[in-house]
Amino acid sequence: MEQLLPGSPAGINQYTGTWDTPQVVHLLKRTLFGASMSDINYFKTRTMSQAVDELLQPTAVPTTTPLNNYGSDPTGVGPWQTWIGTGLLYADEGMNTNRLRSLQAWWIGQLLNPGRSVHEKMTLFWHNHFAMDALPHLDIPCELWYNQYLTLRKYALGSFQQLVKSMTLDPAMLIFLNGNTNSKTAPNENYGRELQELYTIGKGSGSQYTQEDVHNAARVLTGHTVDLNFNYVFQPGDHDDTNKNFSAFYGNQIITGYSGAPGAGEVDTMLAMLFSTQESAKFICRKLYNFFVYYVIDDTIETNVITPLADVFRQSGYNITAVLSALLKSQHFYDLVNSGACIIKSPLDLLIGLCREYQVAIAGSNNPQGQYAAWSMLSQRSAILQQEIMVIELVAGWDAYRQAPQYHELWINSVTYTERNFYTDLLISTGDMMNGITLQIDAVGFAALLPAPHDPNKLIADSLSILIRPPLSDSSVALLKQSILLGNLTNDMYWTNAWLAYIANPNDMAAYTTVNTKLRSLYKYLMNLPEYHLS
Repeated sequence: MEQLLPGSPAGINQYTGTWDTPQVVHLLKRTLFGASMSDINYFKTRTMSQAVDELLQPTAVPTTTPLNNYGSDPTGVGPWQTWIGTGLLYADEGMNTNRLRSLQAWWIGQLLNPGRSVHEKMTLFWHNHFAMDALPHLDIPCELWYNQYLTLRKYALGSFQQLVKSMTLDPAMLIFLNGNTNSKTAPNENYGRELQELYTIGKGSGSQYTQEDVHNAARVLTGHTVDLNFNYVFQPGDHDDTNKNFSAFYGNQIITGYSGAPGAGEVDTMLAMLFSTQESAKFICRKLYNFFVYYVIDDTIETNVITPLADVFRQSGYNITAVLSALLKSQHFYDLVNSGACIIKSPLDLLIGLCREYQVAIAGSNNPQGQYAAWSMLSQRSAILQQEIMVIELVAGWDAYRQAPQYHELWINSVTYTERNFYTDLLISTGDMMNGITLQIDAVGFAALLPAPHDPNKLIADSLSILIRPPLSDSSVALLKQSILLGNLTNDMYWTNAWLAYIANPNDMAAYTTVNTKLRSLYKYLMNLPEYHLS
């Protein structure tokens, strides 16, 4: 499968070209999880600018919390009751493992229902940016990881500066990167290093901070810890109250040391120093570009896209919505549709997108057992495909978002590609089952959502417009129609009559079986194409 690389010299001037199904699908697949027929139709009634503005609107805080889907709980939490706010159980690693699995399943539920907003996808983006692995820390309350999700979500579309500060003082982060043991007598450099290398400055050619800067950042952060109840606290007695001298990269800035409670304010001074660099804005803009557009950034893109985006980011006071608006409305973003540049779907994009595009039936809140069974199946499958929420093994994040030169190509190998095809085959046939619940694609139901399912030509064209990004050749489309829908006949009326016979009598099992068998074969074939794994 040949794929064109992005070579467009277009910059971030607003796109003024065609706004139709291909452009809408491109935008939705990058900002949501999949592009459902209802969302495509909805956003086609908006202008491009209106569509982006709406997608960038934050959604309300979830009204649900993770539930006990694991059975016996020594704190007395009953089945299908929430364990959030029920006290500490940090010594019980088995229970925290159960609660972690509950949290993972619940988070999948949030991804499945993002509304028409990029909010949940951006929360996942920041989860990878501030990567965490909860498994080595099952001796702390699992509720800390839930609280971290809420923090990521709170600032996902807001102030990056506030997000960084909140994560710096987040109890789970403090424990994860040893900030809780960082004191003036024994400065721990873990977070001070990652703050610059992974969270704000990066390791690009313009990143010239020094080892001494890492050490001084650790000194600024001394005294910030958690108490016995796992709440964030500042301990002035553990804080290094001497001056901290940073390198020429930071303009030789001196952060004045303070004793007592004012010492906590040194964090704000240090973060302002980090954000005063042009490199900080560029670093985040490159990560956003990799995530939403493509994983290759050449000199032209650096000049025409990254640098002006970084200017927008800084001038907005590091407002995340402002920089996303500039990127998603840009000529460059839509030029990539025409150049054929696609990225390989992450496991979560594949699985959640599949469920949303095919409208796979999942139980409602009145059936929590059914909900959690479905969510757990998807969570487990995503882990098999090497993307497990809350269990990111490397602090730098999932390899596919950072490791050059392959980047997103790392989602695919001989094992994961086979597993992907196995799972799509399973869902289009018997379905995935757990606790009496089945996840299954309704091929007939999906076709019925399309504008003209009775017309084999339009049925295939409309299906391809949703499911497959790179266009198939005319000969491939003709072969699909004749060999699958027409049963190797040449008259289109064969399919039309079969569909109309089913519509006239949906309870006629023979009529249903005829169209269902052919549609299952069609969608199974499409999902087995390499192109199906591109977004």
